[in-house]
Order: sequence, then C-alpha cells, then structure tokens
Amino acid sequence: MDPLDEKFMRRALELARDAEAAGEVPVGAVIVRDGEIVAEGFNRPISTHDPTAHAEMVALRAAAARSDSYRLLGTTLYVTLEPCAMCAGAMVHARVQRLVYAASDPRAGAAGSIFNVVQSPALNHRLEVTAGVLAEDCGATLRNFFVARRG
Repeated sequence: MDPLDEKFMRRALELARDAEAAGEVPVGAVIVRDGEIVAEGFNRPISTHDPTAHAEMVALRAAAARSDSYRLLGTTLYVTLEPCAMCAGAMVHARVQRLVYAASDPRAGAAGSIFNVVQSPALNHRLEVTAGVLAEDCGATLRNFFVARRG
C-alpha cells in the first residue's frame, strides 16, 4: 500500500467519524493535489436536507470553489466508501485524475462493483482507480454504524 494513499485515507476515515458523530452515515472524502489536501467533506444529506450532500460532493464543491474552476485536473479523491453513480459522474465531469476508495459498495458502487462510471469508455474522461485502501477499517466503521442504528 502506498504510504501517501494510507495517510490521506486515514484523514478521510477521521472525517467519516465526524459524520457519524453528527448522525450521518460515516463516509469521509479528501481531495489532494500535489501532495496537499485542497478540500474535505463528509456525509451531510440528513443535516442539510440535501440528497446530493454526499462526502464526495461536499469535497468536490469545496475544491472547485478553492480552485475557482469546476475542472479539478491533477487531483486525487480519497473516499472511505466506493462512490455511487451520482458522485462518480460528478468526478468524471470535474476531471478528477484518480480515485482511491476503501470499502466496496455491493449495493450502489459505481467504480466497479455495480457500475463502472469512472472508467466507462462511453464517457470522455476516465479516472485511475485504486480500491481497498484501509478497506477493513473503513468497512468496520460502516458496519458498526448500521448495527448500532438497527439496535
């Protein structure tokens, strides 16, 4: 495992725990360019009443605002759970270079599990993908959250 991938995924996991503390599904995301974090986000759809406020979308919006451009060339997005189709599509439109995710999502994953939006030859941009970075830690955080929620 690449030490930088692990470092940034650990930060995404911290953000996932912040989401959990706020009563949200524990997913965190970090966007990195040239070895530096340019934006972060965690799930906020419940608290914001916004179905698009997934961790990746929050981070993408913050990175675009900071960059003064919706094109996020040369960036890597780290996220604790495989992105859904909405988030994967947004990454393609933003021209994110690379996606690194931890836990696969066999119900809604759009980076290879159910769909592969981020590498679709039908689209005009494809992302490099690295899966499974800290998958056990991130997956356990999600499992524990849902076990506790279901009581």
